[in-house]
Amino acid sequence: MSRPTARVLALLELLQAGGRHTVAALAERLGVDERTLRRYAAHLVDLGIPVDVTRGRYGGYRLAPGFKLPPLMFTDDEAVAVMLGLSASRTDPAAGSAAAKVHRVLPKPLADRINALVSTMDTTAPVRRAVPPATGVLLALADAARRQRSVTLAYTAWRGRESVRGFDPYGLVLHSGRWYVTGWDHESREIRTFRLDRVRSAEARAETFTPPPEFDPVARVLAGLAAVPWTHAVSVILHIDLESARRRIPVSLGALEEVEGGVRLTFRVERLAGAADMLAGLGWPFVVEQPAELRDEVRAVAHRLLASA
Repeated sequence: MSRPTARVLALLELLQAGGRHTVAALAERLGVDERTLRRYAAHLVDLGIPVDVTRGRYGGYRLAPGFKLPPLMFTDDEAVAVMLGLSASRTDPAAGSAAAKVHRVLPKPLADRINALVSTMDTTAPVRRAVPPATGVLLALADAARRQRSVTLAYTAWRGRESVRGFDPYGLVLHSGRWYVTGWDHESREIRTFRLDRVRSAEARAETFTPPPEFDPVARVLAGLAAVPWTHAVSVILHIDLESARRRIPVSLGALEEVEGGVRLTFRVERLAGAADMLAGLGWPFVVEQPAELRDEVRAVAHRLLASA
C-alpha cells in the first residue's frame, strides 16, 4: 500500500474516533502539511464518506453525525484466513494493530471463536504446502480446547478407515502447513495426534476434562511425527556434540542420544536415498549403523558429488 493511501486510511481512523479535529492537529498526527491534509480529506469525500467540514482559521473535520462504516462482510473462511495470516506475523507491531482493527468489526460470536483458535494454537516451522482443514472443524476443536470440553470426533485414517471416537483436545498445532490436534483418545485410552484435514466433524459433548500438568502440544506432535512407522528404520552415529545436533536436527525428524564418540540419530524414512541426501547435507562425519542398504545410498551420493566437482 502506498504511503498516501495509507495516510488517507489513517485519517479515516482518526475521524472514526469521534469529535471534531482541527486541520493543524490532524496534519501533525499524520506528519504532513495542512494543504496535503485537506487533499486527503477530499479523497474521503470522493469515496462517499460524509466528512463534515468547518471553514475558517479554527476549522476542522469530523464524520457526519450518525455515520458508521459498514461492517466487514467476511465469510467464516475469509475471517479465519485473515486472522491466521496476521497471527503468523505476531512479532510485527503492524500485524498486531491490524488484527485488532479487524477483530473490532467481526461479529462477536465469530470473534470469540477466532480468539479461541489463536489462544490455543502453536506453530513450529515455516509453511511448505498448506493442507487446510474444514473451518468448522478447526474452530470447533479450538473452542473445545479452550473450554476443556470433550468432543465426538469423526476421523478418516490415511488408509481410508473411518471411525467415530470420544476425544479430549489438549491443543492445536500448525506444523509445516498442516494442522494437528493432540489429546486423550477415549477409544484407545492413550494420547493421540490427529491431522485436522482428515477430521470429518467435531461435535462438542457435555463432559469436561483437565489436561495433564505441563502438557506440551508442540513437543507431543513433533515426537509423534518422528515415530511414524515408515518403511526403513535408520540409525547413524554423528561425530558432533549433542548441543550442535539439536540446533540443526528438529524433534520431528528423529531422536538424538549422546553416545561414546558422538550422537546417535534414529529415525524412520520411506526412501533411503532421501536419508543419504539429508545426512550429506548436514556436513558432519557419520557412521551408518543400520540399515546396511543406506551405505550404498551414501556411496551413490558421494560419487554424484565427486562427479559434480
